[in-house]
Amino acid sequence: MTTGAYEIKLDIFEGPLDLLLYLIRKNEVDIYDIPIALITRQYMKYIDAMKSLNLDLAGEYLVLAATLTHIKSRMLLPVSEEDEEEEKDPREELVRQLLEYKAFKEAALGLDRMNILGRDVFGRDHAGEEIGKDEQSLREIGIFELVEAFRRISIDTGQKDLMEIDVEKMSLSDRINDIVDELEKRGELTFTDLLEDEGNRMRLIYTFLAILELMKLRIIRAYQAVPYGTIRICLAGR
Repeated sequence: MTTGAYEIKLDIFEGPLDLLLYLIRKNEVDIYDIPIALITRQYMKYIDAMKSLNLDLAGEYLVLAATLTHIKSRMLLPVSEEDEEEEKDPREELVRQLLEYKAFKEAALGLDRMNILGRDVFGRDHAGEEIGKDEQSLREIGIFELVEAFRRISIDTGQKDLMEIDVEKMSLSDRINDIVDELEKRGELTFTDLLEDEGNRMRLIYTFLAILELMKLRIIRAYQAVPYGTIRICLAGR
């Protein structure tokens, strides 16, 4: 059996600071008072998860991992009363970078959405889930939310060892074309729709990698009304 060597490079707007901002938002913590031990632990779990999915992590991910570990170790060191006033918060520089990046990303996303206003509004009922007035405007989500959703689905379906991929029996490009064809026919699918029938672990992984590749190429977009709610996927031009 041959192990798949295919790697997906994350989009420019899905970098290590994106992951950090996602974890801060997910844990509902103050960006000015980041619980470094908790965030570092979760950050490393995501790094391991993305590596296991053959996602080609840029060196910046590992640099930030080292930075978080260094900050964590500094915060664990005892500080004498004499040095306490002079000691800077080791998180200060990281917070500054996060705030600058957050402002930059929000501005970039605002410009991007000016050309697609109204596209991310859905009014139909999906799989018995009624969408209220306050949920009609769905929030676009990124790779990290999909990685987390995929981890939950793989655990629920008992797919613990997912990474033996036989590239001779399956083509990622074919799976990408299948997903696009299905979306063109049906207009929209849920993330679960695309994965729930994939009993074969290789096909499950390839389906997920195909979704990520399509997102990276901006061919599809993923939306969610509420955290941990149904993830809906549609073609970007619709």
